[in-house]
Order: sequence, then structure tokens, then C-alpha cells
Amino acid sequence: FINDPSKAVDEFITGLLLQYPNHLRKLANHHVLLHSSFACSSSSHPNKSRVSLLSGGGSGHEPSHAGYIGHNMLSGAILGGIFASPPVSSILAAIRAVTLPNAEGGMGCLLIVKNYTGDRLNFGMACEMANAEGRMVNMCIVADDCAVPRRKGITGARGVAGTVLVHKSAGAAAGKGMSLDKVTEVANAVSKSVGSIGVALNTVTIPGAETVNDRLVGTNENGAPIMEIGLGIHGEAGMKQCPLMSCDEIAKSMLESIQSYGREVNSTVVPLYRSGDELAVLVNNLGGTSNFEMSLLARSLVAQLEKDVGCKVTRLFVGSFMTSFDMQGASVSILPMTGDISEDILSLIDAETDAPAWSKADVWKDGGMRPSYFEMEEVTAGDATKGSTGDVPLPPVLIDNFANFSNGVILKCCAALIDAEPQLTKFDTIVGDGDCGITMARGAKEISHRLESNRLRIQHPVTLFADLADAISASMGGTSGILLELMFRKASTTCASASGEGLTAQDLAKAFRAGTEAISLYGGAREGSRTMLDALFPAAVAMLGTNGSVDVAEASLAAKKGADATAAMDHADAGRSNYLSKESLIGTPDPGAVAVAVVLGAVARAISNE
Repeated sequence: FINDPSKAVDEFITGLLLQYPNHLRKLANHHVLLHSSFACSSSSHPNKSRVSLLSGGGSGHEPSHAGYIGHNMLSGAILGGIFASPPVSSILAAIRAVTLPNAEGGMGCLLIVKNYTGDRLNFGMACEMANAEGRMVNMCIVADDCAVPRRKGITGARGVAGTVLVHKSAGAAAGKGMSLDKVTEVANAVSKSVGSIGVALNTVTIPGAETVNDRLVGTNENGAPIMEIGLGIHGEAGMKQCPLMSCDEIAKSMLESIQSYGREVNSTVVPLYRSGDELAVLVNNLGGTSNFEMSLLARSLVAQLEKDVGCKVTRLFVGSFMTSFDMQGASVSILPMTGDISEDILSLIDAETDAPAWSKADVWKDGGMRPSYFEMEEVTAGDATKGSTGDVPLPPVLIDNFANFSNGVILKCCAALIDAEPQLTKFDTIVGDGDCGITMARGAKEISHRLESNRLRIQHPVTLFADLADAISASMGGTSGILLELMFRKASTTCASASGEGLTAQDLAKAFRAGTEAISLYGGAREGSRTMLDALFPAAVAMLGTNGSVDVAEASLAAKKGADATAAMDHADAGRSNYLSKESLIGTPDPGAVAVAVVLGAVARAISNE
């Protein structure tokens, strides 16, 4: 979705301003976004009551950093080019916009900078120039990446997603009115305590680049897909490549890297966290990982931290916090609540903010298991012999000898469907996927088996239709199965709520009509769609005549006529037939409609033989 790489940052900023018309303002002549509260006169300038916070860096890591502009987070963000540090002039312009001189009552500004040489130099230069103008400015450098060896050169570890936790804690400290030195102290405490590591299955290619970064494309010498542990947010090579691992194995490798890197306490390296520590864990999507997989990784990380190490993850953040365009990977940042991290700093992380990219954690503090671990008891259906709606009595049946009548009808219907299986299969092979006959026969056999084993409560229409629905649900599957199950469930509830002194043949005809309408409502098809409804709807109309009498024989004839008519239909609105050409459809009836005609024909014959 790139037009011109050279204009991409400008267009990105425009897109953000469209999304947040009341929240953000752009600083003229610069790629700088500020909170709208700074569009004010000097007399009401926010810096008179709280320290301002700025961060930034190269574009391509969104929502970092503009997504964290808001009360109790950043005052503004300076956007460089794609993966490029912003210029000193823009950083200085941003400082001037959010920081009043000391003489005018300004409380100062903290720059939160990721540990990359270009960022350090450019932000550092702007910091010194602003201080020379009489504006109090401090700088906090975040170096939380545990992939770079601790003593490897003077550059040190990179700044990655743990920076977001620094934004949050320092921003909330500024929101409470703390001094610049105190806000800086909070930022440094979090920066020195958080550790991060990233993994990826595919690295990132800069938009507009002439070559694709294919470092992780392909397989290793053994033919296994490869992944990388410890790569940077710009696609820099990681600490190692390895064969693709399972989610649990990836989590284990990430945690081992962070723990072995540790943190410095009085010039001594100690493990980042120990058994019994309370942890805040931020699981960050590097851009191209599905939300589904992010939750899988979060589960693996928390399970190992709590079960294997004995820590307690009280704050779990999962989402896109600092990305690398569409890199298919993730990182984890761990902040232990020990050492310099006090309850006061925890309260700063928990403080409310309107920064659009921040999602507040659902904090778990109490002892024992998380409330979310306890499953709610399933609500099961009541005793259907008392009624389909719990203890509501069933209406009396006014149809003579209903149980014996039902037994005979069901046996004949099942036998007819089983005998029709070859014909239905033949039709469905032409206009469907070939399984209609087998599916219908499977359902008929299940119903017949349940009837023979006294598992169908045939004494009452409400329970009979409900049990038929259960049998269909357990045996048929597919679209036709769920549609017929819906039909019988609707017929059951319709009979249960029938008015009058009891259930009559007219009520059963009305239930048949209600079940047919339920298929249309939930399935979306209608008469003329070339489905079983082309037999069901005409049958439902014919079954209950205008004079109120029930005529199953007429319903059977109407169903047969409707089913036969589908052979002349040259298009289908639903089902597998919807994909076929008219040449494939013409001449072959819809097998579902034929199955309906077969069943109603069996019902009519059973009644005529009574």
C-alpha cells in the first residue's frame, strides 16, 4: 500500500491526523506530531504544570511512537524517514514546541531515546542546543535488547519494545506533576530493569527497496524451515538462526536469552528475574504475526514463567507495540517488580491514558489462581419430559394413538430414504458434491436405530421433534444436517407454545410450516433457490388448506411437483449447486428437494394405510 516511498511518511502523518482529528496536531515544517493540548497560548501551556515527554526515531515501527501521544504518556513524537533517525532540526523544533524556557515557568522535557547511534547523536545534539536556550532537557537512553552481548563494543544493546514501558511509567510520573529529575529517575529505573528479545520467521524489507531481504527464506542444510532468535527491529541479523521450533520451544529460547543476559546491580550481573518475582510482560507483534499466534505465544511465555520459574505475571500486555512493518515475528519484554521498581512505579504503569496505541492491562494481583482459569458451569437443557422450556407442562395431545402412529410413520420414512440413497447420490454427484444420499441415509439409520432402542420419545410431538433433531445432529453433519435439525427444533418449540386445549393435526401442520420458515430464515435460501425449500414450501402450503383441514397427500404431491421443477432451474442461489453452470444444472433435480418428496411420500402412504 505504498504510493511513493519518498512521500510515505508525509502520507502516513496525514492518515494519522485523519484518524485523530481532535487528539493530534502536526508541527509546521517538520515530521513532528504533538498532543493537541500544546496548540495553545503560552499562558496555558501544559509545560507550566507538568514535564513534557518526547520520543521518536525512524518510521516503520508503528504504533511507536506517535501512537503513545496522550495524557500520562508522550507529549509528542518526532518521525524520521523509514528506519532513519529524525534530523536535529525537527527534534529541536519539537522540544521548543512542548518546553517553555525556565524563565517562563517551564518544567522541562525528557527525551526517551532508543539506543541507536543516529538517535543518540541527533537527540543528544538537540538536547544540548535546547539547554543552551534556557530550556531544561534530560535524556533517557533505553537499551533493553538482550540479544546483543553485554560487552560487545561501546554501542551496547539496542532499544526495542521495552521502550514503551518507559514511555508509560515516565509519562504517568509527569502527569502527576513530578519534577524533571524525578521523571528522569523513573524512566531510568524502568529502562535499566526491562529486558527484551525478538524472534522472527521472516525478516523485513524496506518499502521501495530494490532487493528483498531473503535472509530467512528457504531451508537449512537439512531441508528444515529456519527462524532467527534475537534479530533487531530493523531486520538486523540476530544472535542465531535455527530450525523452526514449536511455540513452547520458542518461548523457552526467548526466556533463556533474557535470563542469561540478566541486569546489572552495583556493577554485578544478576538474573533479570527470580522465583517469587512479580512480572509485567509485554508480548509484542513485530508486524506480520496473527493475533491468534500472539495469544499462543503469550500462553507459552506465562506458563513457563509461572510453572517453571515460579514467578507471577500480574500484568500481561499482548499486541502491536513496536513493529517492523510486516515482519513475521514477535518479541517479549519483561519488567520484574524488584530492585528499583517499586509499587509507585507499578501504579504509573497502571495509570489511565488516552494514548490510542496503549492497552491497559487487566491486572491480576490476588493470590491463588486467576479468576479467568475457573470455567463457568455449562447451562444444560432441562428435563424435556417436563417440556421444552424447563418446567412448563406440555400441552396435551389430541391426536388418537399418536405414539403408534408416529412409530409407523418414522419406520416408513427411514426405509424410504435408505432405499433412495443411490438415486440421491446420483443426482448430487451431478449438481453437488455427491454426499446427499449417503448423508440422508446415515440420518435415517440413526433415527431408525434410536426408535428401535426406545431412545425416541414418540408419545408427544414436542419431545419427538426434539429427539429427531438430536438424532440428526449426531449423525448427518453438513449443511443439510444443520438445516433439518433447525426445522425439527423449530417444530418442537412451535408445538410447545401452541394455544388451545391441546395439540391437533392442524398444530402439527403449523409446526411443519414454522420449521420450513426456520430453514429459510437461518439458511438464507427461499423458494426458487433450487434447494430443499422448493419442495418444503409448496408442501407446507398444501398441507394446511384454506378450510383448515390437513391434507398430507396433497402436501406429498406438492413436494414432488416442487422437486421435479428444480430440474428446469438453470441457476442455484445456495449450496454447492451455486458454483455450477446452467448446463450442469438443467435436467437434474435438486437432491435435497427430492429427499423431501421421498419422505413426504412415505408419510402420505403410511397415513393412507392406517
